[in-house]
Amino acid sequence: MSSYEKFREKLIASKDIVDMAHLGARAFEEIGGEVVQTAAFVLRCSNVADYSATYARLVDYAGQYVKEGAFLEKKSRYITSKRIFTKIPSLSIVYWVSKRFIDNYSYDNLEKHLNTRVGLDTSDNARFVRMWQEVNFETIGLGFSSKDTFHNDPKNKWVPHTKGGEYRKWFGNLECVLRFDETNYRILSDLGNHLPSRQFYFMEGICWSRISTTTFAVRYSPEGMVFNSGCPTAFASKDVLLYGLGLLNSKIVSYYVRAISPTINFQAGEINRIPWIYNDNRDAITDIVSKNIDISRTDWDNFETSWDFKTHPFVLYRHSVSKAAIEPDWNNQSWLLEEAYIAWEYNSRLYWEKLKENEEELNRIFINIYGLQDELTPEVEDKDVEASARRADLARDIRSFVSYAVGCMFGRYSLDEPGLAFAGGKFDMAKYKSFVPENDNIVPIGSADYFDDDIVLRFTEFVRVVYGDGTLNENLNFIADAIYPNGSGSAQERIRRYFLNDFYKDHVKIYQKRPIYWLLDSGKKDGFKALFYLHRYDKYTVARARTDYLHPLQRKYEGEIKRLDMLSASTDNTREKAAYRKEIDALQAKIDECRVYDQVVSHIAHQQIKLDLDDGVKVNYEKFQAIEVPLDNGKTKTMDLLAKI
Repeated sequence: MSSYEKFREKLIASKDIVDMAHLGARAFEEIGGEVVQTAAFVLRCSNVADYSATYARLVDYAGQYVKEGAFLEKKSRYITSKRIFTKIPSLSIVYWVSKRFIDNYSYDNLEKHLNTRVGLDTSDNARFVRMWQEVNFETIGLGFSSKDTFHNDPKNKWVPHTKGGEYRKWFGNLECVLRFDETNYRILSDLGNHLPSRQFYFMEGICWSRISTTTFAVRYSPEGMVFNSGCPTAFASKDVLLYGLGLLNSKIVSYYVRAISPTINFQAGEINRIPWIYNDNRDAITDIVSKNIDISRTDWDNFETSWDFKTHPFVLYRHSVSKAAIEPDWNNQSWLLEEAYIAWEYNSRLYWEKLKENEEELNRIFINIYGLQDELTPEVEDKDVEASARRADLARDIRSFVSYAVGCMFGRYSLDEPGLAFAGGKFDMAKYKSFVPENDNIVPIGSADYFDDDIVLRFTEFVRVVYGDGTLNENLNFIADAIYPNGSGSAQERIRRYFLNDFYKDHVKIYQKRPIYWLLDSGKKDGFKALFYLHRYDKYTVARARTDYLHPLQRKYEGEIKRLDMLSASTDNTREKAAYRKEIDALQAKIDECRVYDQVVSHIAHQQIKLDLDDGVKVNYEKFQAIEVPLDNGKTKTMDLLAKI
């Protein structure tokens, strides 16, 4: 760790390490996990300039007794002079590395080629930072080249904000926006760390997550971003940036990072110390890196959590199957969703294979440049590539297709134009011709199709519009089998089960507990469920849900109970009577649940709550939860209008 550098300097200058057993994690049965790392050592109070100590590297052996056995068998032993530690900028005790590893420090370090900077810290992210999906998309300023041009456009409130994120190379993790209009810019100048390195805001660069529990990974940061303290960013000319991105994502840098900074913190200062060696391969390197960025960007944009998402791959690849492109007329063609999936699977695998091939070629080049052929191999693990170019996954991708369909039901997306059709501003129904969204911004989710706009009926219509009448049943079966491979019931029944039980859980997870479709939920009996779209919400939405759906649904339940009572009375079959009674009891439980739920719906409907999208999902969602509802007896009851997230 950098905080112990002065201690290491004093230790090396005044003492000799005689022996060390580098045990690493899990050296004692009583201590689990990776946090406690141990080393047993002998120090001598002398200073022999070129003293060579014996080291046993046991960190890769699992468990106390395996480590003990390796130690007694004298495995992984190194005899290393302490003189080599003084050649490393951080004076790390890296006794296991080669002479060539050390000699590479005689070249320039990364700091001489890349200007690495630490970004801003707001001191109050709840106030200044949002997921980009939360706010009015029209108020996000994308692609601006400077603070001044951003501020010159009065509609701009939010700027794309890099904050780190999960392990991912080359491109992606563009998830957040920062409140950055002129007023908030001035406020931020006085808060947090006072907007350091502001002259680099909006410039293209390369960045990484400062804290990561996995391998070091670096991404291209396009023009128009403002970077966070959790996302150190480096700047240079384009060709130097690309070369640096290739180097930093290579096994060379992972090897150096593990040696000199073996923690979960990748500080800019420590990364700056990595040796930088140029050679005649730089054009080939920058060409490969450019292709990797394109592959990873394409992958990122294939999913709706990207602001550059255009359409779902299953719609895009519909024309890639054997029947397509002959007569691209949506009204006179039928396609199999399974064939679209196969086309998507094939193309995503090609991208994945190309990225893996490119990463291994970069490793090969840099291993040769740094002369570390005896220590490193170019191969890349499949899981590391998967994070940057995702291969097809039937269960995940079918669920994302369902999510896209729901987006079309609400008008967030349109089959007639790419990208976001509506995410704030003025809603224009003229954008939707092939599949028309809900006019009232409410989609009920029932245990049966009690309404014409029931979500299963709307989803079935969406599949029919996209793929045609002739293949509708095959496509619904393909979807149901992908969602519940071992599930029972018809395709529509399984799809309905998914909407009732699992769709909202998936949605909340994908949007990191900042959902954009909100679920009105009466409780465990599934008496009443309905979705509405946050960006189309108005103060009358809850009242419409109550009068147009909740109350009519209760009447439908009552009518169904009367019908079942008549059927029960008309039969003498004991088993049939018991079945009817079971259905009646279930419907009565739904009615009872709806009557209780109506209290909170009525209370909220009369309040006519207005929302400000700038406040974010968390603040706005809480306005409908834990509501104190007055009862007839003068007491109150705490109730939630929406499903818990």
